[in-house]
Amino acid sequence: MIVMKFGGSSVESAPAIRRVAGIVAARLERRPVVVVSAMGRTTNRLLVIAAAAAGGDRARALDLLRELHRDHMREAGELVRAASAGELHARLDEMFLELEDLVKGLSVLGELTPRSTDAISSYGERLSSEIVTRAFENLGVPATHLDARGVIVTDHRHTQAAPLYHETYERLARIIPPLTSHGVVVMGGFIGSTLEGVTSTLGRGGSDLTASLVGAGIRADEIQIWTDVDGMLTADPRIFAGPYRVKTISFAEAAELAYFGAKVLHPSTVLPAIESGIPVLILNSRRPKVAGTRIVRETVHADNVAKAIACKRDITLLNIVSTRMLMAHGFLRRIFEVFDRYETPVDMVATSEVSVSLTIDNAARLDDITRELSAFAEVSVERDQAILCLVGENIRRTPGVASRVFRALEPVNVLMISQGASLLNLSVVVAGADLVRAVERLHDEFFSNPDPAIFEPVQTGAVAV
Repeated sequence: MIVMKFGGSSVESAPAIRRVAGIVAARLERRPVVVVSAMGRTTNRLLVIAAAAAGGDRARALDLLRELHRDHMREAGELVRAASAGELHARLDEMFLELEDLVKGLSVLGELTPRSTDAISSYGERLSSEIVTRAFENLGVPATHLDARGVIVTDHRHTQAAPLYHETYERLARIIPPLTSHGVVVMGGFIGSTLEGVTSTLGRGGSDLTASLVGAGIRADEIQIWTDVDGMLTADPRIFAGPYRVKTISFAEAAELAYFGAKVLHPSTVLPAIESGIPVLILNSRRPKVAGTRIVRETVHADNVAKAIACKRDITLLNIVSTRMLMAHGFLRRIFEVFDRYETPVDMVATSEVSVSLTIDNAARLDDITRELSAFAEVSVERDQAILCLVGENIRRTPGVASRVFRALEPVNVLMISQGASLLNLSVVVAGADLVRAVERLHDEFFSNPDPAIFEPVQTGAVAV
């Protein structure tokens, strides 16, 4: 068995779903389980509808809901023959009536809780999985629909639920393998339910985690993540025009790249796959003949020091200084207690006896954080910064990497550097305005002579990340 996950851009329209059906049909002998995201930007649209309803604009919320209904019915109508469309249309109508009741309820309550957010946002995947299942059947691909809420069990942290692995794996192993004897199993990603049966979601990008959970639960031969890029690249093509496709990469390297901005892979995706030793493939649904990137458990040798450069934009750098804390214990604890209290993760940290520099990528609670920190330290804030992260297994065993980085970035002001927290990466912070130049210079330094066993030029016409 294999797991094939298709993202929102891969199922955004009737033509896209037809492409997916062709890709799946070519792999029927491998007993595929298909995990789909919501169509296009459906989840965002549902959240806008929910916010409008809770904010008191019921008429606008219902108008937007009717527009979303029409869009789904239009795409479904292009996929399913008239003679067999009645059942699908009835199911879609039923779900949109449920959504309408939820919207009306929100407009009365005037409050959007995490639990109600999950209830509404779950419909994106529930709708797309129903449409894809019926489309497969009409295109000659035998398919069975499975409600993901019956097999993905989570805790109660609505909008960011964590899977309960034991319960989830038990259900997946018991329910899915028998269904594959009847055809392709189709289910929505991103969604699950608590032990009590309350709908929950795994957070943005959670469809990748769903695919990985399913793969681990059914002991799949591989997990395929189908998106709109040719695989993992040596640099973001929106920033650098000439990246290479990485043919093979280790789980550890892929996780570092994902965490530091390579958005083709959700950082949590690799965890169940690592534990089970299941390879993950990143493939392009618009260019299915491209080999993509294979992510494996073991170390992947390359002649190059690095495998790729990841970057994060819109980073905020905080410099925290307190001479009163010289030789005193507890300084770091006091600082990080503040970030913990405001649920704000920290990306990079550099410390001395009386000062700490750190970065965050979520500045929503920045004012509260700086106010509390200012009670015992001087705090300066630099916005619009960027993190560049050079990732590769060879960094840990190659002398002189830092000097090469600084030589390449000589014309760029480096505000912070981190090496050692992870043996796989060397990270620097630069001004956002310097990001493009910094990526170009680093790529020229570390990929001027790419190892052909690991790297391949991106084909002309590849879709950007």
